Amino acid sequence: MKAEIISVGTELLLGHIINTNAAFLGRELAASGIDLYRITTVGDNIERLKKCLETALERADIVITTGGLGPTIDDITIRAVSELTGKKLVLNRSILNRLNKYFRSRGIGSPCDGKRQAYVPEGAMIFDNKIGTAPGIIVGFKGKKIVCLPGPPREIEPIFTNDILPYITNGRAGKELIKSRTIKISGLPESRVNAIVKDLLILKPPTTVGIYAKLGEVDLKIMAKAVNEASAKKAIFSIEKKICARLEKYIFGYDNENIEDAVARNLFKKKKTIAMAESCTGGLISNRLTNSSGSSGYFIAGIVAYSNSIKERVIGVESGLIRKYGAVSKEVAIAMADGIRCLTRSDIGIGVTGIAGPTGGTRSKPVGSVYAAVV
Repeated sequence: MKAEIISVGTELLLGHIINTNAAFLGRELAASGIDLYRITTVGDNIERLKKCLETALERADIVITTGGLGPTIDDITIRAVSELTGKKLVLNRSILNRLNKYFRSRGIGSPCDGKRQAYVPEGAMIFDNKIGTAPGIIVGFKGKKIVCLPGPPREIEPIFTNDILPYITNGRAGKELIKSRTIKISGLPESRVNAIVKDLLILKPPTTVGIYAKLGEVDLKIMAKAVNEASAKKAIFSIEKKICARLEKYIFGYDNENIEDAVARNLFKKKKTIAMAESCTGGLISNRLTNSSGSSGYFIAGIVAYSNSIKERVIGVESGLIRKYGAVSKEVAIAMADGIRCLTRSDIGIGVTGIAGPTGGTRSKPVGSVYAAVV
């Protein structure tokens, strides 16, 4: 089964909103063994949207649209589907009653334009939206399916997971599914990882490996298509063993685990505590360290010290160090790390000082100069 996604909204084209819906749908479709071949973004223009739908229907069995189901004049998805398929728009009393109830429960009368959301293509299947106003809709056309979903992620995700996906995958028992495993690496650049596993990166389906560079890490993603979950996992494990044998000391986690989760795991394992003294990072490192569940078990404190007086009076940095070497220096970073460790009686102290910019840089210490110390 082949699928395409059409994301509708000029705000997506202009970069005002990040398209998280496409990423969510891609993951869900892959996990169900549905091949997603294209993702298209189109603005709020009915003729362009109709052309996108027409082209997608020539290639795919299922075309999923997101957005453009609201009550305003620029919400044109349903009208485009109606005109393309030749199915006239009819008032759905069930949707209308739910809309009226929705607005009454919030102490406001039903807006005049709100009624537009109760018109759907004749014969369409309706899936209730328990969070917002626009329902999920499936329209059959020439043996294909057009799935229309609302735009807000908190609305689209429960509708698709609980209602749409079970419907479109009904009767696919025994068909192929796709499973994946992500191996997370830190300490090597993408080029070096590529050289180490290049023979695996050229594998052909049904089992493939992809490489993806991120800030501070490189991910290797193994994907396997198989007739059942056990076969897919077996294929993935055989590749995973090869990767781990070559890169073991650089692997910090798997799948959705991030670097702070790995730090937390090791702090718990070694029964160590940690404290932060931050200057240019403004508390961002403390924020990441406390993102993991149970962080109160290892994170003692974090101090954001931009002024030199706080570095001296609170953290305990000697004023002579700052005068001699400057606040942005190796010596002050070490003093901050040692000072916060002593102040909080933690096992590990981290100090960070730098010039984040855009101003404040000098010839000897340009913008972007950062010193980090661990004691």
